[in-house]
Amino acid sequence: MKKSALLMAAALGTAAAGALWWRKNPSACPYGQRWSVTVPHPLITRSRLKDALRPIAGESLLEVGPGTGYYSLDTAEWVGPEGSLDIFDIQQEMLDHTMEQAGQRGLSNIRPTLGDAQQLDYETGSFDGAFLVTTLGEIPDQTAAIQELARVLRPGGRIVVGELMGDPHWVSPGSIRAHAESAGLAVERRLGPWFGSFTVLRKPA
Repeated sequence: MKKSALLMAAALGTAAAGALWWRKNPSACPYGQRWSVTVPHPLITRSRLKDALRPIAGESLLEVGPGTGYYSLDTAEWVGPEGSLDIFDIQQEMLDHTMEQAGQRGLSNIRPTLGDAQQLDYETGSFDGAFLVTTLGEIPDQTAAIQELARVLRPGGRIVVGELMGDPHWVSPGSIRAHAESAGLAVERRLGPWFGSFTVLRKPA
């Protein structure tokens, strides 16, 4: 085998091992690698999120894991100045980055909170809806996270979970359904193919 082929095989093996380790040891995308959350998101686009979330002006929404605000800024505009978007992240740098972007865009209806998604720092029934995109798999206890999101929703509220295959922490539609059922949520619909979609979960009214 040629040296170049050996090097390529070694590189692929290292990448595969790294991806496997990261999948078994979930953690948030480091701020130093924020470039990875700023590039266009195929299939899980902003417009498809809007179709899934169906935001209404004046609503109170929650985003877990906003990253650098790829979805946050548009969502804040969708609910309008009479509505609000709370962003919740385990990294202060991500919150600061998003708030800086919000300021540049003239948005004042975004509120940041630092914390762990396995124990949300909000009162029960605080939000009309919530969403998290390529974030659920980064949380060690995914079931706890979905249960917490269900707790902070008002009756009849919805959670939108966005996932894209290729992400080391990708969560399959079947796993999302299992987490939803454990939290007493119904899987209402899915927008997009199974390997890149938004799943809408509904809390009973």
